[in-house]
Amino acid sequence: MKLKNIAIVAHVDHGKTTLVDELLKQSGLFAEHEQVVERVMDSGELEKERGITITAKNCAFDWNDYKVNLLDTPGHADFGGEVERSLMMVDGVLLLVDAAEGPLPQTRFVLQKAIEQGIKIGVMINKIDRPDQRYEEVQGEVEDLLLEIVDLVGIEDYDLDIPFFYGSGRDGYSSDNPDVREGNLKPLLDFFTGDFYPAANLDANGNFQLLVSNLSYSKYLGTLMIGRISSGTIIANKPYMWINESGNPKQVKIGKVQIFSGLGFAEVEKAEAGEIVILNGVEDAKIGDTISSMESPEALPRIEVDPPTVSVQASVSTSPMSGREGEYLTSRKLEEFLQEAVRKNVSLQYEATDDPKIFVLKARGELQIAIVFEEIRRAGYELMISRPQVLYRMEGDTKLEPYEKLVVDVPTESTGAVTEAMGTRKGIMEAMSPIGDTRTRIEFKVPSRGLIGYRSKFLTDTKGEGLMSSYFLEYGPYVGKMLARNNGALISDRAGKTTPYALFNLLSSGRQFVKPGEEVYEGMVIGEHTRPNDLNINCVREKHLSSVRTAGKDENIILPPITPRSLEWALDWIDDDEWVEVTPENIRIRKKALKQNERSVIR
Repeated sequence: MKLKNIAIVAHVDHGKTTLVDELLKQSGLFAEHEQVVERVMDSGELEKERGITITAKNCAFDWNDYKVNLLDTPGHADFGGEVERSLMMVDGVLLLVDAAEGPLPQTRFVLQKAIEQGIKIGVMINKIDRPDQRYEEVQGEVEDLLLEIVDLVGIEDYDLDIPFFYGSGRDGYSSDNPDVREGNLKPLLDFFTGDFYPAANLDANGNFQLLVSNLSYSKYLGTLMIGRISSGTIIANKPYMWINESGNPKQVKIGKVQIFSGLGFAEVEKAEAGEIVILNGVEDAKIGDTISSMESPEALPRIEVDPPTVSVQASVSTSPMSGREGEYLTSRKLEEFLQEAVRKNVSLQYEATDDPKIFVLKARGELQIAIVFEEIRRAGYELMISRPQVLYRMEGDTKLEPYEKLVVDVPTESTGAVTEAMGTRKGIMEAMSPIGDTRTRIEFKVPSRGLIGYRSKFLTDTKGEGLMSSYFLEYGPYVGKMLARNNGALISDRAGKTTPYALFNLLSSGRQFVKPGEEVYEGMVIGEHTRPNDLNINCVREKHLSSVRTAGKDENIILPPITPRSLEWALDWIDDDEWVEVTPENIRIRKKALKQNERSVIR
């Protein structure tokens, strides 16, 4: 059967996974009576909860005598490593762009990677039925972006005659006519199998080579290696050579050979060049390894992705409450989990420190870190996490730090608040333009440090209506010290259970994070102070009852609602002298030095 390998890429929330749902339905993959869940490709628990794609996933369907291997990729810049790996396996990319928002930072990042590899690009302007759609301007912006990237990358013969489609993934129609508002996705499916994207017809008779681009795990088969066959043919249950980082070929026996079929796998006896396969037989495989034929083993170039820009310390929990809520508490179990996370994701790195109970995890951004530790927490671990730090570089005597390009799309009345906030975080405004009548798009160049902890303030400044996205730009000059947050912390000065009486009397001191009846300990942060310094308080004080009762003496205690403490919020909020204590049931914030006489209240 003829074969096409295509990835769907877009900025976060532009509708990739919804479009993949409709493509699979209209290609006849599901039977008519079959109940299909929404966003069928977002299979992970965290993906379903958050409504975002975190890991790239494959599926396959048949259309017009072709088998189409389709890759759904994440849209958030923190998971860019997933996109870079996926592009290793495809010959074509369908870029999805929102008809109102237009191309955003992640769009640019993905396009640059695709153009560098010479992959053919088609464009679909999605959500064409939005009342605020501006498809003509968006099409112009996409074309300008393509010209800019081709010029930047320096490819002289890149084919810029790019086909545009218009439609709605949610309502399941597409067309090359922007005025159409009904129909089906047949034009897009025909486009996939047409002449624009090259078929995956590599050399089936050559020397067998496969680059491991992704890893999975099966309870029955162990480590699964996913990759596209670059040349030759693989036959099940035969010996092959495995070449890892050392470059020394080692003989292994490949067991089953599976290919993607619909949303699952199908076992085959052999697979030829161009096909994306799932293999087992190498327990210690890593992303970037090569599986090659016995006769002339030859390694393919290893996968190189952009380096991490943020690091975080993870430690065994030393809290007074440790061991009460989690199953795994030791540094050995924590190290095992970090090793597994790094093995499955090339853009993560980890290293040990001088302290045997503390490890450093390096990643692309706060969200990626939060996702890794959220998975650890749900697996039953207790641990502590420090504030994310950017990774500095030294060039001679000059200290450099990472900068990001930040693009915000905000209601026009919020531009002042956002610009002021960026000014205090050392951001430089580079462009500002209106979008329609009520919104404005602003571009900043800002140190990555300035964005740590900014998201929650941004949502407050824009009343929840702002869109914010960024991507790594370059390393630039260090801009000096910055305060993590302006206000200090409210810290419990003793252990016990919080009481409504004590919390009510402390309302004037600042915003509280704990509810009545919650257990606290000395050094635990229970709120945010109204002033810049820290404040030690007694939040477990009880009202002493006397035998005298007078009318109107008892006040009705009403406390404001407390927002749930999430891991991202905690990592955003904490300062350098604090830990986030993470257990399967709770997220708490504490000072690194718990005893009151061992720390200063002046920040």
